[in-house]
Amino acid sequence: MENLLPLILQLAGGAAGGNLIANLLKKLDLGPLGNTVVGLIGGFAGGQLPGLLGAATGGTDITSILLSLLGGGVGGGALTAIVGLIKNAIAKK
Repeated sequence: MENLLPLILQLAGGAAGGNLIANLLKKLDLGPLGNTVVGLIGGFAGGQLPGLLGAATGGTDITSILLSLLGGGVGGGALTAIVGLIKNAIAKK
């Protein structure tokens, strides 16, 4: 369970980050399902970054939990914004 908790937190943070960015930047909105799915993918990728940078992730202490949530949220928001920008660029052509 200790190995599964960071993944769950990264995915939850990513989904939240994707939907938050879409609500703040309406032009990048992919719809509720699109924001969530892209946020989940970005959350997984972004949640891996703190570990790659040498931060201690994977534990159940508060620092590891916050890093998993924050990394997932940033990754989910960033990927949602990127996909939204690409979708808008394609739609303008």
